[in-house]
Amino acid sequence: MSSEQVERAETFRKLHHTGRILVLLNVWDAASARVFELAGAPAIATTSSGLAASNGYPDGQKIPHDRLLDAVRRMVRVVKIPLSVDLEAGYGRTIAEVKETVRAIVETGAIGMNIEDRAEPPALLAEKIRAVREVAIETGVPLVINARTDIYLRGIGEANARLDETMRRIRAYADAGADSAFVPGLTDLTVIGQIASKSPLPLNVMFSPGMPAVAELQAAGVARLSIGGAAAFAAMSLTRKIAQELLTQGTYDTILSSLTITHPEVMKMFPAD
Repeated sequence: MSSEQVERAETFRKLHHTGRILVLLNVWDAASARVFELAGAPAIATTSSGLAASNGYPDGQKIPHDRLLDAVRRMVRVVKIPLSVDLEAGYGRTIAEVKETVRAIVETGAIGMNIEDRAEPPALLAEKIRAVREVAIETGVPLVINARTDIYLRGIGEANARLDETMRRIRAYADAGADSAFVPGLTDLTVIGQIASKSPLPLNVMFSPGMPAVAELQAAGVARLSIGGAAAFAAMSLTRKIAQELLTQGTYDTILSSLTITHPEVMKMFPAD
């Protein structure tokens, strides 16, 4: 693997430990990756739902393995900043298959990944994390592993037991070799602060309606904020609004009010080769 890929992985890891929250914008294709880079993003990550939708598939590991890898290669080709990949549950039925997927992701030039427990036993995700770390050592790329637990997102267990269960899982994933802990489904700043203060790993939360502002999250100890599929769905929403206006009213107001990137700008965004 190239020294540039190793440097990007190391840079990405450091971004979780600066004392300033990492706002990690989630991309769904090469164009969104390049737009976010030009907007000043220090790093980006894929959104599984947005990437799947942009390729014509629903979320939940329904996109074919090869299509996922091709999409990541296209993104890596056009950006210089670190790119992490949402691997969902690992795209493999066995630990060996998960390891093969991770090796393939490393070959695309990506430098990190999310991997999640869903409703599965936490011991299984811990085993997958150890497998990912083995691949990192074998390839020489210090992959940044973001271990996601879905206790709050899926409402697993009794409400009054979720904090303790989340912390138990985070500690297990830290012991297995994870670099950060991803707990989607949180909006309560008090709970966010409790998890951030107790977690042995930098805490990653995900935007959802009701989420406190970035400055409040940083003050609560959050290291990383992801936006999931929100930007991808916002882009789709704008596309639908444009279509509805043109098809029903025959006017161009939505296009004209939203068109802030020109054709010449877009043509200069991407390498020709």
